[in-house]
Amino acid sequence: MHRIRHQVRPAVAVVLAAVLLATTSSVQAQDVAAAVKPRQYLYVLRLVPRVHDDAAWTEADKAAVSQHFQRLQQATAGGRVILAGRTTETGDKTLGLVIFEAADDAAAQPFMESDPAVVAGVMTATLHPYAVALQRKTPD
Repeated sequence: MHRIRHQVRPAVAVVLAAVLLATTSSVQAQDVAAAVKPRQYLYVLRLVPRVHDDAAWTEADKAAVSQHFQRLQQATAGGRVILAGRTTETGDKTLGLVIFEAADDAAAQPFMESDPAVVAGVMTATLHPYAVALQRKTPD
């Protein structure tokens, strides 16, 4: 009887080790997948007060907003920007939103801060971690 117990214990240990290894590998694979998957962010843009009046816009302001739009077009085509748009209200009610993906906070912040409209001082921006919960499908 002692011999059977001693033979069973090593077999059980081998099975437990295999289960532990499989579970650890699965958890590690999930951790790697989560680490590689980009996170979503939202930045909110607001016009600075000096350009609330349409007559106050300079050619440099207009050029910065044009560059801002071109950059967002390129980032959308490249898959980084999920959605970008603005309210159709004027002046201090104007609000822009950019929903995009980045590896982490350290990558999201410079993406927002390097927006040409922000760099030129035409708009201010605030960054928020974000998660798209629902998104309508485009018709075929």
